[in-house]
Amino acid sequence: MPTLVTIDKTEEKVPARAAEIVREFGPFEGADNIGGVTYDGSRVWAAGGSKMLAIDPASGQVDRTLEHAAHAGTAFDGKHLYQIAEARIDKIDPATGNVLASIPAPGAGGDSGLAWAEGSLWVGQYRDRKIHQIDPDTGAIVRTIESNRFVTGVAWVDGELWHGVWDGDESELRHIDADSGTVLERLEMPRGAGVSGLESDGAGLFYCGGGGSGKVRVVRRPGK
Repeated sequence: MPTLVTIDKTEEKVPARAAEIVREFGPFEGADNIGGVTYDGSRVWAAGGSKMLAIDPASGQVDRTLEHAAHAGTAFDGKHLYQIAEARIDKIDPATGNVLASIPAPGAGGDSGLAWAEGSLWVGQYRDRKIHQIDPDTGAIVRTIESNRFVTGVAWVDGELWHGVWDGDESELRHIDADSGTVLERLEMPRGAGVSGLESDGAGLFYCGGGGSGKVRVVRRPGK
């Protein structure tokens, strides 16, 4: 049976700090809505609806696109891209754009964020307010973390689990304890700056998909 962890409703005890947005990329031609984002070590990949965009983080310009349905979360395992396309998750060769395998998405179309860590995919469920750890080969749910807020992007960095929250005009980035579900840190985005996807560069920055703004926002990671 999958393990269930319920996020402790302790956000009131963790005052939110203002997120420090250091840069914005976009909007991008032909991509009115940005969903998931990931980082392959040199390029930021963003889900742009009908295509995946490879963005140079130095210039903020798109230097490559893959024609592939890209409706929500995006992830990178060090070799392959993973992309939520409606009710499935596709494993993609970034060199060719070819789909190598597909598994069912746990939310059957209600999925949001996507991250790779510890040999698993971690999938956000927006309205269900959950994060599922799933087997990347079968899509089987290994465990579930329940939240009390709408969950969007999901990211792991240095053993820390972060996820995006988007509720109306309010969005934030949350660092949670993956074992207990306790909220440890909260970074509040400016009102109206929604977070649809989340990824770290592995160092001092988070990349945040900006939904209907068509932008990717770069936020400084706390303590970096």
